[in-house]
Amino acid sequence: MALAMQVVTRWQGGARWPIRVARSVLSLLGLLFSVGTAQAGKAHEHGAGKLNIVQDGTGTYSLELELPLDSLVGFERPPRTATERQAAEAAMARLRDPAVLFRLPPAAGCAVHLKEVTVPVWAAAERGASATQSASAHADAHASFGVQCPSRATAQSLDLLLFDAFPRLKRLDVQAALSAGQRRFKLTPTQRRVDLGP
Repeated sequence: MALAMQVVTRWQGGARWPIRVARSVLSLLGLLFSVGTAQAGKAHEHGAGKLNIVQDGTGTYSLELELPLDSLVGFERPPRTATERQAAEAAMARLRDPAVLFRLPPAAGCAVHLKEVTVPVWAAAERGASATQSASAHADAHASFGVQCPSRATAQSLDLLLFDAFPRLKRLDVQAALSAGQRRFKLTPTQRRVDLGP
């Protein structure tokens, strides 16, 4: 739902995004709702992340990534030691570098750019929030990216390099709302390509 609100209400160049973006988002929401209700009781799972991809039909894509902190740094709370702080800083640096996380076919001429990275539990600690997470609580990192291809071009595939950047990550569940239709993928360190073509 957050993705829909961000995409539908985000301004680009002083004008609202085209209506086809809203349609793509609504299509993705339908897919996510049907999957979400089927997995309603599914718990946060270490080693498994999620990626949502929305295509607006003109070679522009939005990517929304959700990863358990355990898969990034091995703990799901604010860092406590110098070593943990270094691990957290290194993880944030990798999350902010799309070239470390994704690879598109060079022939398409597409570029991936970072929109936002948030780690709520770390942000709360930096603000000095008094609430602390219990040892059994789970926390995630969220990152959003945009992909822009030249006019009339589209990316045919997207390779996920996340498994190299974060070796603790073992599976990525991908939901994609593409101009060619809705798709689901389960990616692993040995199967890491998302087919974006027709």
